[in-house]
Amino acid sequence: MVIELLKNKTIPDHLAIWCITPKGKTLGLKLKTALQNPALFISNRIGDGFDNRQGIFGFDTLSHEIRKKFNQYSGHIFIFSTGIAVRLIAPLLKSKIMDPAIVVVDENGNHAISLISGHIGGANALAKKIADMIQASPVITTATDTNDLPAIDLIAKEKRLFIETPQNIKRINMAFLIGKSIDLYDPFGFVETELKDFLLSKTPDDREGFEKIFCSYEIGPVSRETMILRPPLLSVGIGCNRGTGVKAIYDFLTHVFKENGLSIRSIDRLSTIDLKKNEGGLLSLAKKMKLPMEFHTREKLNSIKSIETPSEMVEKHVGVKSVSEASAVLSAGNGKLIVTKKKNKDVTIAVAIKK
Repeated sequence: MVIELLKNKTIPDHLAIWCITPKGKTLGLKLKTALQNPALFISNRIGDGFDNRQGIFGFDTLSHEIRKKFNQYSGHIFIFSTGIAVRLIAPLLKSKIMDPAIVVVDENGNHAISLISGHIGGANALAKKIADMIQASPVITTATDTNDLPAIDLIAKEKRLFIETPQNIKRINMAFLIGKSIDLYDPFGFVETELKDFLLSKTPDDREGFEKIFCSYEIGPVSRETMILRPPLLSVGIGCNRGTGVKAIYDFLTHVFKENGLSIRSIDRLSTIDLKKNEGGLLSLAKKMKLPMEFHTREKLNSIKSIETPSEMVEKHVGVKSVSEASAVLSAGNGKLIVTKKKNKDVTIAVAIKK
């Protein structure tokens, strides 16, 4: 059943393979060919003349090299003992949200062990994929998987939901394991189907004693123990004066979101007019927030008829009735404007929600 659960899960897309023995090297070369061009690191003790252009690198000291490269990859495949792996990575681990996936494979290719970041990092899925490739046995020990139960962190990853309270993952997954009901607020239905067997009946007035999940772009009054998930539903349209710095834009954006009870973690994309393609503050904002920035032409912006606060000044100087509102609506797939244009002396912000 675990194999079925993991068939369609996303594996890390930037991998490194590590080997320190001749048999491990042979297996590493086989996996490099089978996987999507991972980097292969081979101990200099078992070879030399590695071709860096082909993504094959030599190293002298395993612990030193792994410390350097640990966070440069979204997943690592260690072809050596689990004991070595544990001792090497223990000082490097931060959290299940941030740590790369770690899969350990013995040099004979008998087992592929998901060691770290099984759900969010994708180690469970990677272990299964490797096992399929080399006819090994996948070793998956996460309790929800071995008991054929949902895992809230894996569901969140698949649905592109930002986990705002990762410290509560254990609480929710434990609720699944012991059969405890979940009090769910999910107005857009992101996780309701996956959790249908665990949902608290809508009839009880007393919701104390149940674990809670809040899945929304709205900032709501919730307890510290609530699992908060943020769906990527919002598009932000931005206008700004030339030369406006990233801090000024970001500060005003966060002010607008706070004032309107919205979470910036639910922003799916930023947008503006194509005249701003080279605006440093906007480009830096997209980089800072790790969000795509879309640029719309005058024609597309003027095609939006639902502008609530058109600007004669913008139309006179730029040739469009609106930048921020029209951009937000366009990037939301002609969605609904939920925050009309807000402005200060340098920046305008509008927010739309996807249909």
